[in-house]
Amino acid sequence: MKILRKDSDYAIRTLLTIAINKDKKFMSSSEISKTENIPLPYLRRLITKLISAGYLEAKEGVGGGVRLARKPSEINTMQIMELFQGNLEISECLFRKKFCTNRATCPMRKRILKIEEKLVKEFESITLKNLISDINKK
Repeated sequence: MKILRKDSDYAIRTLLTIAINKDKKFMSSSEISKTENIPLPYLRRLITKLISAGYLEAKEGVGGGVRLARKPSEINTMQIMELFQGNLEISECLFRKKFCTNRATCPMRKRILKIEEKLVKEFESITLKNLISDINKK
């Protein structure tokens, strides 16, 4: 079971790198790719999605690249995870691609939903600003 998938992880790392390097007006995708060791074609796909969702803004040409379109305090990890992997689900309660017939009354499912709620709240509380603070404490 993976809670944080590769797309989400790379996207969060990308946003964090851009936020840390805020002294640069725009960062090129190749610079981010080298810094975070993310393959450039893969990164470009993530950046396109982050731009479309309003987390980044882009500028073409010399001195161009991407920069945050929101403040680091306004971007939390749950938002990015939902963008790239949908709702957080520990168990889909599926059996052979069909919903389990016990789904509505299953006591385990009720416990899992409570765990999911706690995880969502925790990820919502983690902003880019928090992560920058954690890095600066080292």
